[in-house]
Amino acid sequence: MRQATTTTGGHLLSTCAESSEHSAGSPLSGNSTLSEDSADSVHSGPRRLPRRLVQLYAGLALYGASSALLVESGLGLEPWNVLHQGLAELTGLTIGVVSIIVGAAVLLLWIPLRQRPGLGTVSNVFVVGIAMDGTLALVPEAHTLAVRIPLLVAGIVLNGVATGLYISARFGPGPRDGLMTGLHRRTGRSIRLVRTVLEVAVVATGFALGGTVGIGTVLYAVAIGPLAQLFLRVFAVRTAPDGSTVVAAGQPEGAILPR
Repeated sequence: MRQATTTTGGHLLSTCAESSEHSAGSPLSGNSTLSEDSADSVHSGPRRLPRRLVQLYAGLALYGASSALLVESGLGLEPWNVLHQGLAELTGLTIGVVSIIVGAAVLLLWIPLRQRPGLGTVSNVFVVGIAMDGTLALVPEAHTLAVRIPLLVAGIVLNGVATGLYISARFGPGPRDGLMTGLHRRTGRSIRLVRTVLEVAVVATGFALGGTVGIGTVLYAVAIGPLAQLFLRVFAVRTAPDGSTVVAAGQPEGAILPR
């Protein structure tokens, strides 16, 4: 997302636990697995699951839509979408389709890293790209700064909302964040270092292929951390003693910002 990222992506931050790292989650854990997510679902109570599913898919769809607004602004993209846009320019495919292909390829890299995907991981690959292309088809092209700047601001804010929604659902990290945390565990390097190296590499490659890097890329890097942490608190859910679903005051354990 393209994760948050989101997928995607993004995912430019260190985990919140380690000094705050799409990423929106506790970086040191970075090993959200299908079994852990399943166990969480089993023990969290049946009333909680429907809300979590709604949050997951609403968040992923909104993540794709917010990324599309950044594309339309033409003022700079999130790191992974710089790569996606560059590859789209090279191949003639849509940026959403490229996002899906790259997400699937990154997911394959989980195999040697012994990472296991959750429902949110697999859903991230497809939903973000589809939502991005759908939004791009609906939103008219923007030619003036009077329109492009509001699109940029709206895209960054909505991306923060989307990150809070889908990460709080706790169905597993996006494929790009899983790659980051997997490399962290296998190499022993810090989350911050691994994420920085990955994102510098994808931005440089995407820019060389024609992806858009600009003021929006910088603003995204600065704003997404505080926005994601805010909305993680807003959308975090827990089960009250009587079994009812309530909004939690803190952020979910093990979240990674953004995809």
